[in-house]
Amino acid sequence: MRTGSAPNFCPPVEEGIVFTFEDEKGEHVDLEFLGLILHGEARYGFFFPITEDAPAGSSGEVVMLEVTELDEEGQPCEFELVEDENFAQEIYEEFKVATKDLYDFE
Repeated sequence: MRTGSAPNFCPPVEEGIVFTFEDEKGEHVDLEFLGLILHGEARYGFFFPITEDAPAGSSGEVVMLEVTELDEEGQPCEFELVEDENFAQEIYEEFKVATKDLYDFE
């Protein structure tokens, strides 16, 4: 199990957790969960897109989604795309600092 190096980072409870999301076109997208960044009262999930041809991390792309609802156990169950690119970049920088020992960023 990986651990983060920052108090605002919540790693996944186990590696390889994949969420399937439906995009605005109705297509299903699989994303491997990398963990959450806590920012104020909000939570932001970070994911690697995966497909049969592109395993997690192979694209180098990271997707950030805001947690909009928690289930009865306090776990994220609904997410929404963050529209503000400047704010998304700010949170992504926090993620990079928190996970610098886990992932390589260019």
